[in-house]
Amino acid sequence: MQTLPTIARMKTRTETDSMGTIEVDQERYWGAQTERARRNFQVSAHRIPLPFLRALCLVKGVAAQTNAELGLLEPEVARALDQASREAFEGSFDSEFPLDVFQTGSGTSWNMNANEVLAGRANEILGGDRGGKTPVHPNDQVNLGQSSNDVIPATLNVSCRLEAQRFAQALDRLASAFELKATEFAFIVKIGRTHLQDAVPMTLGNEFGAFARQIRLGADRVRATFTRLEELALGGTALGTGLNTHPEFGANVAAHLEARLGVPFRQASNLYEAISARDSQVELMGALNTVATSLLKIGNDLRLLSSGPRTGFGEIRLPSLQPGSSIMPGKVNPVILEMLNQACAHVMGKHLSVTIAGQNAPLQLNIMMPLLAHEVLSSLDLLTNCCDTLAVSCVAGIEADTQRASEQVERSLALVTPLALVIGYDRAAALSKQALDENKTIRQLVLEQQLLSQKDLDKVLDPRVLAGLPASHEKA
Repeated sequence: MQTLPTIARMKTRTETDSMGTIEVDQERYWGAQTERARRNFQVSAHRIPLPFLRALCLVKGVAAQTNAELGLLEPEVARALDQASREAFEGSFDSEFPLDVFQTGSGTSWNMNANEVLAGRANEILGGDRGGKTPVHPNDQVNLGQSSNDVIPATLNVSCRLEAQRFAQALDRLASAFELKATEFAFIVKIGRTHLQDAVPMTLGNEFGAFARQIRLGADRVRATFTRLEELALGGTALGTGLNTHPEFGANVAAHLEARLGVPFRQASNLYEAISARDSQVELMGALNTVATSLLKIGNDLRLLSSGPRTGFGEIRLPSLQPGSSIMPGKVNPVILEMLNQACAHVMGKHLSVTIAGQNAPLQLNIMMPLLAHEVLSSLDLLTNCCDTLAVSCVAGIEADTQRASEQVERSLALVTPLALVIGYDRAAALSKQALDENKTIRQLVLEQQLLSQKDLDKVLDPRVLAGLPASHEKA
């Protein structure tokens, strides 16, 4: 009879909290409260966002430094916590933060996870055992002068501010990519379109310049949220009263964060508001929703302009990146733009989620802060990556089909527009209808009916002039 292999039993240590004892994997730095939360919340694959984790550990290290300066924490404990904090900030303990996003709405479990892990590592640094509460206690020393109610919203602001800056810089890069193309295409005349119907001529450079401006304005909108994100709830503790903390704690921690990160963080002017409301995240997500709207419009426009390539607009050629069909040989799809559109739709859904989460703040505390962290930070990361991919893998490689653009201008019925000033609106409208019915160009009919001489017609219908460029005979 075959014997099944024996599964080795996990070695554990006993940790305690106000609810009693619980067994924890002895290799882990976390303690009892993290273990209980780990067992309670197992509903999704989503864990603490890394930017939030980094910011949370940084805040804890700076808080220890501040408490030591205020004479409230032993210097050697503060140094050990600072070392543990820096290690965690650099990613050494990411696996020590196993808790689900969907958990207690205050984020207390995330706060205690950080307190326990940093205490556990500090104990090890100071010569004690991994984990536990001696010589460094998770609540009495790591969480000194703090509450989950001020730490979590402060960490949310710090992480959102840093990631929003990274996103704004990606938008700057994308805008620059469009501006380069606007310059490259500055003298390529094409037909404009309104209601997806032919309109008057413009340049391809005009079109790409408009894209660039949309993206620049999006970056401005994101940056406009920075000043509110820089207000931190630290020092308010449970409600905003500052109970159990030194009166200088919050301002001093903010000053240390400013010195460490180069961002002008400051203690919130009203700590009650900073703890009870998450309007800064709702505002930031509104800016992201606007940018996603712009990106969707631009992505769809580029797909239209490149459509065909022979039976559509075909005015631009996108980089060919991969085969587009399992059945049609040679077909190439606008894959980057389709990726972009899906990502933007995803972020727009998250915008609604954040709006609902922002409303769920009964009286003195928001109770959806983990969800806010997940939705806002994941949106920032997704859009940042999409913008860089769009700039490098799509926009930079776009080429113009000058001949196709010129042919479409010549065939457009919209060329009748400047003739209205010469022959009148009604006659120009009749000429447009006749051109459509007989499949002729406006130029052909004007010459056939001898409405203008060839010389005068060339002046009136000069595509360059219609697009706002110097006349054809004036070209360099």
